[in-house]
Amino acid sequence: MVTGFLRALYDKTLALSRHRRAGWALAFVSFIESSFFPIPPDVMLIPMVLAARLKAWRYAMICTLASVFGALLGYAIGYVFWETVGQPIVAFYNGEAAFDRFVVFYDDWGIWIVLAAAISFLPFKVATIASGVSGLALVPFLITSLIGRAIRFFGIAALVYYFGSDVQKFIDRYFNILSLIFVAVLLLAVFLMGAL
Repeated sequence: MVTGFLRALYDKTLALSRHRRAGWALAFVSFIESSFFPIPPDVMLIPMVLAARLKAWRYAMICTLASVFGALLGYAIGYVFWETVGQPIVAFYNGEAAFDRFVVFYDDWGIWIVLAAAISFLPFKVATIASGVSGLALVPFLITSLIGRAIRFFGIAALVYYFGSDVQKFIDRYFNILSLIFVAVLLLAVFLMGAL
């Protein structure tokens, strides 16, 4: 059921990569993924780079900058709109109690958590919202987000640029397994936050 929902969302996001305004759609998906959207912009970035390899670095820059602006929205959700917007997002992931303990841990390790989430497939939206809730200093948060997101999106663009369609074929072939791993990582993150 979860993989079916994620697959449908993946397919719709992938379809945006073929739209005539794909660059704007890429920026939009990158922006919203940093605060609440579950599908990463990589889903669009990969086929867009495959279709226009000479634009690989431009697309990576779009992802990076839009994602950092989206991280500001996530930060604002945590800092200003926690009760009205942030709590429902965390509740959607069923992580309220764990989130409270996570914020205490976040005070000491916040920048490193932001960096790890920005580079990896950990939910970056949780890190951006937690940064706002904990009042993490805004300038280090933005610099760390920019560095981490650039590493991730330029790295993916480079992989696709140099290895081509094999990357897309791998995702399509193993999508169900990858989505189960994604859900498992998300649940493990919630469990670890609860254990802190």
